Amino acid sequence: MNIVGPQQRLSTRLAFLVAGLAMSAWAPLVPYAKARVGLDDGGLGLLLLCLGGGSLLAMPLTGALSLRFGCRAVILWAGALSCLLLPGLAVAPNAALLAVNLFLFGAAIGTLDVAMNVQAVIVERDSGAALMSGFHGLFSVGGFVGAAGMALMLWCGLDPLAAALVLSAVAALVLAGIAPHLLRRPDAAGHDGPLFVMPHGAVILIGALCFIMFLAEGAMLDWSALFLTGARGLDADRGGLGYAAFACAMTLGRLSGDRVVRRLGGRRVLLLGGACAAGGFLFAVLAPSAGAALAGFVLIGLGASNIVPILFSAAGRQRAMPAGLAVSAITTIGYAGILAGPALIGLVAHASSLDVAFAGLGCSMLLVAACARLGAPARAG
Repeated sequence: MNIVGPQQRLSTRLAFLVAGLAMSAWAPLVPYAKARVGLDDGGLGLLLLCLGGGSLLAMPLTGALSLRFGCRAVILWAGALSCLLLPGLAVAPNAALLAVNLFLFGAAIGTLDVAMNVQAVIVERDSGAALMSGFHGLFSVGGFVGAAGMALMLWCGLDPLAAALVLSAVAALVLAGIAPHLLRRPDAAGHDGPLFVMPHGAVILIGALCFIMFLAEGAMLDWSALFLTGARGLDADRGGLGYAAFACAMTLGRLSGDRVVRRLGGRRVLLLGGACAAGGFLFAVLAPSAGAALAGFVLIGLGASNIVPILFSAAGRQRAMPAGLAVSAITTIGYAGILAGPALIGLVAHASSLDVAFAGLGCSMLLVAACARLGAPARAG
């Protein structure tokens, strides 16, 4: 049995920080990679599918690997591979090598994502207190640090390879520091089980709700700027304010989410969060100005902030599947929502309007709120 204490909780938070940092560090490198290998927008879009494809192929297996070999081994191997591959994204000389590097990087990030969530489920369960929102909040903080740090170094004149090496070194040092306190022993419930099991029981419902939430998050990332500039007349150079408002609200909501869940219970937070996110979407659609729409995006971020953490906690409590396999399944299904979201929103917007697409997302948030029974109150701790 793994011993769970303050050091294990801290190591889990820092694992989430590393994952967010490594994944977001790629974003500022995209324009450099596009120019280096000579791609147009269409070619770049196809190339970026390699990143998501690698993640989707790795995620379904990671839960079983974490249960069989322990979270520590999987987190450290995946984290080390991410650190090694990040500099390659900054120097790959042609599209073929960049595609291979992106595929492997996506697989490493996807593996790290699932393994750290498996550890988070075990740590939260054995601690007897709500912790998942804080873990996911550190992922958001890592995302900000990675993207901002990389952008700052590039702005200061470092070449992409040097900047990538600096962030890889920082991530590797953090991994080395937390290694002694990651969960070493496999979970007996899944030690001798198969590497892949089709999701069933409550896991299907939890996965579907994660798909909705990640679809909404992907829509905010890819369509919020177009919504503000196209439908609300905001200047193009200010279009990024929409996602910034959403992301800041979500990060703040997650960093304070554990206290909220302990006070109100998971069911109420899931109900109120889904209703708040739905209201945010509908408020943005009905808002007469860009400023009012931004207020709607803040409501979306606050409402959505703790829903996915509560769903991951629910995956750890259900009994239809071992927790590791359940986390692996819902992460894969949810990530599919991020990949499919932009295209689905685009299809709806093309057939009607972006307002209608965002209103549909608001209605889907009400479906999440209707499933509040999944958010059983956390035990006192």
